[in-house]
Amino acid sequence: MHRSPRSLEYDLARVLLVDDDPTSRLTLKTVLEASGYSVDSAASGAEAVGKLEEGEYELVLSDLAMESPSAGLKVLAHARMMDYKPATALLTTYHNESPGPVRRSNSMLIKPEDVPGLLSKVADLISERATRRLQRQLRLSDRQLRIANA
Repeated sequence: MHRSPRSLEYDLARVLLVDDDPTSRLTLKTVLEASGYSVDSAASGAEAVGKLEEGEYELVLSDLAMESPSAGLKVLAHARMMDYKPATALLTTYHNESPGPVRRSNSMLIKPEDVPGLLSKVADLISERATRRLQRQLRLSDRQLRIANA
């Protein structure tokens, strides 16, 4: 059975890519799409927040400094407040030590110049998110079953 490109899009993990640098944004979007992800992009923290409110994403990748030095952290904080709980990660082109928190339970720092490493980390984050969602659903189903049998 042949599926149209539009129907295939719904099977792809959705990624929101936030970066104010158009060259970086386009390059990363192309790399992620070529790797099988459906990618929306935003050029600012404000635009990203709007997209987070309109759609649902498995992963939010954000540059750290955009319209303000901490705009990326604000985007990730907003993403973590969403009901659908996307995985989150900061993108950085810093070549030195990281400029802030490197790893949280659902967030990490990614250096996009390492394309294989980037793709591996993206896949890991999306997989971890899927596992967490499945575990939540199983716990909910178990609670409902116990209530029904009580």
